[in-house]
Amino acid sequence: MSLSSPVSPAAVAAPAVQPSSKVALERRADGQWQLLRNGRPFVINGVGGQRHLELLVQMGGNSFRTWGADDLDHKGPNGKSLLDQARELDLAVTIGIWLQHERHGFNYSDPAQLEKQREYVRGLVRRYRNEPSLLVWGLGNEMEGPTADGRDTRIWKELQVLAQIIKQEDPNHPVMTVIAGAGGAKVKALMENYTAIDILGVNAYGSAAGVGKALQEAGWQKPFVLTEFGPVGAWEVRHTSWNAPIEQSSQEKAANYYSTQKMVMEDSHGTCIGSYAFVWGNKQETTSTWYGMFAPTGEKMPSIDAMSYAWTGKWPENRSPRIRKFTTDLREAIVKPGQPFTGLLEATDAEKDTLTVEWTVVAESTDRREGGDDEAVPPSIPGCITRSEGLAVAGVAPTKTGPYRLFATVRDGKGGASIDNVPFLVK
Repeated sequence: MSLSSPVSPAAVAAPAVQPSSKVALERRADGQWQLLRNGRPFVINGVGGQRHLELLVQMGGNSFRTWGADDLDHKGPNGKSLLDQARELDLAVTIGIWLQHERHGFNYSDPAQLEKQREYVRGLVRRYRNEPSLLVWGLGNEMEGPTADGRDTRIWKELQVLAQIIKQEDPNHPVMTVIAGAGGAKVKALMENYTAIDILGVNAYGSAAGVGKALQEAGWQKPFVLTEFGPVGAWEVRHTSWNAPIEQSSQEKAANYYSTQKMVMEDSHGTCIGSYAFVWGNKQETTSTWYGMFAPTGEKMPSIDAMSYAWTGKWPENRSPRIRKFTTDLREAIVKPGQPFTGLLEATDAEKDTLTVEWTVVAESTDRREGGDDEAVPPSIPGCITRSEGLAVAGVAPTKTGPYRLFATVRDGKGGASIDNVPFLVK
């Protein structure tokens, strides 16, 4: 998946002169790998995303990754660039080097396209190699394709060339390439054709906790980072009879984040040097809430509390509310146009904050993409909610036939929220 587009050539126009940092990998006497940042052991407690960075530090995070370099120097409303903020907050950054995908029209058999991309990579490394917040170069994201088996050796051989370019220009920071899943055939093809890689990044969801074991079985000996994880993926869950994927509840997602973080760090035989939870922000992908650790309106979700607990062993001072139960006659139901429905939540808040609920009926997404490509936001349907009181709701189904979801958003008024939804079909 991704949050970024390829950067423009202007983004790598001139090298920046900054106090440099040095990051190295070390294999200890007990066989465990560790990352050394300026000589000190560094375990990545990271997220994928680049907003809410002050909150990230408060929650116990120490790093974030980008998918490309297009936003690194962009000045925000406060006049500070992303790298300015990283330096001030002492956050380490995996700087993503976006490499083109063949599904977007790039041809890895075209020498001219390859040479242009090589020069782009060289220029970007020259620009940022002395950035003090730089931790690791993230060379490409799921370039082999999110559903491919990785047997296309052209991809791995070109990554070998690009990694060697990076090492020529910057011997002080490791090179990591991110793949989709830890499939054995894919990992073996990579190992045979791409020996210059220092760290393997793996994006995984339902199978995330077992990545360490899968890599060991495939013969991987170098360190790895879990570069995306969180809820179970939309392709991995049960679907309704009309093929709508059933999203985990916010409670289930929080548990998934916590258990994955603990298991991958403790059960990877010393090869996992950290992780990046996905996504530290919000995006439309299958639904508006599937992967977001923040609500679309900016509140933190229970998954952030869970990650904070995993990183620090303590809960945040103010936890997000929790939806314990969501009862409605719309759950996976087939109803008639305009048919009445009801709903009821059981929700709690650790600090006893006053809770409010927003109910929304939203059309099912018809713009499903691959690999995290941008999707259009489906419309909300007005007029469906006729009464909302406390944690209860009454309404009527849309008059137009088709698939929909009923969303319940619970807020605590202190910057926290939980959001659950149920799919239904009007027929």
